[in-house]
Amino acid sequence: MSQPDTAAGTLTKELGSGSRANMPYSTLIIDDEELTLRTISRGLRQEGFEVFTALSGEDGLKLFHDEQPDLILLDIVLPGIDGIEVLRQIKEAKPNAIVIVMSAYHLVERAVEAMKVGAFDYLVKPFPLDDMMTVLERAAEVLALRVRVRDSVESERGRYNFGRVVTQNPATIKMLEMARKAAETDRTTIMIQGESGTGKGVLARAIHYASPRTSMPLLEINCASLPDALLESELFGYEPGAFTDARRRKEGLLERASGGTVFLDEIANMSASVQAKMLRVLEEGTFMRLGGTSTIKVNIRLIAATNDVLRNAISQGRFREDLYYRLNVVQLYIPPLRERKEDIVPLALEIVQQLNLELKKNFTGFSPAAADLLEQYPWPGNIRELRNVLERTMILNTEGEIEAGNLPEEIRDQEVEKKASEAFSTVDISPTGDQFLSLRALEDHYIEQVLAATGNNKTAAARILGIHPTSLLRRLKAKASD
Repeated sequence: MSQPDTAAGTLTKELGSGSRANMPYSTLIIDDEELTLRTISRGLRQEGFEVFTALSGEDGLKLFHDEQPDLILLDIVLPGIDGIEVLRQIKEAKPNAIVIVMSAYHLVERAVEAMKVGAFDYLVKPFPLDDMMTVLERAAEVLALRVRVRDSVESERGRYNFGRVVTQNPATIKMLEMARKAAETDRTTIMIQGESGTGKGVLARAIHYASPRTSMPLLEINCASLPDALLESELFGYEPGAFTDARRRKEGLLERASGGTVFLDEIANMSASVQAKMLRVLEEGTFMRLGGTSTIKVNIRLIAATNDVLRNAISQGRFREDLYYRLNVVQLYIPPLRERKEDIVPLALEIVQQLNLELKKNFTGFSPAAADLLEQYPWPGNIRELRNVLERTMILNTEGEIEAGNLPEEIRDQEVEKKASEAFSTVDISPTGDQFLSLRALEDHYIEQVLAATGNNKTAAARILGIHPTSLLRRLKAKASD
């Protein structure tokens, strides 16, 4: 067992060839051939790696636990503990460890066995150092991605946390408290229900980043955006020959997310075969790739979301009842924005602050009239629509306070429509004597009322009346000539 090479210098040293990416990683080499150890160690140290070496599986496992190397080069044939067993113990302790196995040509079948256990790749001895560096470069790309994911965890945790949720609505506050408690558990399945645009994805991220799985992957999939066959192959992966274009093995997204959280949005759109496989994942933590025969074990927390009423889907035979009960351990319902009127203006102010940074603007808030319009609008697209409306308003208007006139027509027209509706309710259609108003006279009277309510704005009046402005002008001209 050797100590790390302290003469290697900085761990961010660029590879000597100049054509390879930086590889600032420590590497453990486990091989009982001293010549192999010296040759590989020398080559890696020249490339700037920190290197640990071990002549046996026992020593290698001790170094692995003590030093936590980024990469492991492991010989399959070892004295004492076999290389395959060393690989199993490493993967049990650290499932995402990157292990590259080495074997003689006549032991390639054992190398393939190691790949099934979880090895990243294998090298057949004797191999040129350049071939080894090519494999290590691919491994370094995977590690670099993991580093970026870890670096983003803190910023994402700050962005998606329960303390930043803007609400004064009692039902929403109660729901968030349930979500916070559910997040603290490790495996509890959660079902989020709510209309489109209410923030189901934001809530799922908040749950993940408040959970014990916060440093592990968060995988988000919209089941409605992928065809059934593609969704199944993406989730579970496939083996060569599973279908016409399956030329090589593909690792499924569930495998990549193992240890973390999987968020499945629009889950009512899952096909029957995907539903059956997901039920097995939830009940046993296992599945098989398409075309595969071996069982793959995963450890995930599942969060599902839908804007559909799954009870209806069950009664129509579109969704499995047993899967529904496995998903519906903790049910969270996000009320639509129209039921949270007290949240509309505070949410809008929060969004304005976010958009000020993104658009490099300086909007200060809303006039009382603009705030009233925002509160009265029904927001069928919920928070997503609110953000889109505010972004459009901020792009098209000068900075400062947002006035009622700055808001889009569909927001402003609701007040006009309200006045027009009130005006229509005052129209007297009772008969005078035994004479009712003619339909023409009734229409003319209503047109006058709508024009009065819109301040004689013929474009707005035509929109409320449901006719083209030209038709309205023609009607007014005809009435004037009567």
